[in-house]
Amino acid sequence: MHTENHYINRSGWLRAAVLGANDGILSTTSLAIGVAAASVTREPILLAALAGLVAGALSMAAGEYVSVSSQSDVESADLKREKYALQTMPEEELKELADIYIKRGLNKELAHQVAVELTAHNALETHARDELGITEVTRANPLIAALASAVSFIVGGLLPLLIAIFAPIKDMVFYQYGFSILFLALSGVLAAKAGGSNILKAVLRICIWGTFAMAASALVGYIFGVQTA
Repeated sequence: MHTENHYINRSGWLRAAVLGANDGILSTTSLAIGVAAASVTREPILLAALAGLVAGALSMAAGEYVSVSSQSDVESADLKREKYALQTMPEEELKELADIYIKRGLNKELAHQVAVELTAHNALETHARDELGITEVTRANPLIAALASAVSFIVGGLLPLLIAIFAPIKDMVFYQYGFSILFLALSGVLAAKAGGSNILKAVLRICIWGTFAMAASALVGYIFGVQTA
């Protein structure tokens, strides 16, 4: 028996987790690289990485919660309006549903029959799915999104923090960059496999943009480090 693997049911938490992990790696590493380029001691690098880790995790969680809550509010408002329309204008809503099925390829009689049967089964769920595009799989969940972002940011941010603790201070910038690219590539691979997308494209995308970000941070550190030396 042939069974297809679909990944859309992972889209909500996967987006938040990938964004959090990548941001944890990249932003914490960029901070560490910027300070390492301007400093000859380990303590400022550790402080910058730790502060970036804590602030970034809380910021990601708060931002994700607010963003997804806004999306959830819009969905709830749409569902409330749709429920009211079903109660006050059932015939118009039935015709609207049938028209949707006609546009998708059904003939008029079959579209009407499908609309009648699905409305009898669960009118609000049917309109939410086929008219509004809202399902249990895609519906926003602020708490899960916020938690996924915070935890994944911490996991990602711990990696450059460990490099800041153990890598030789003389070559800290190069150690941070080298390991962060490996971490980002691994993150890209895991995200692509979890989402069923192209692995090479995911890895190149995050590594190229990550390189730009870290190079800019290193440049700032070298410029101001020279000025304050």
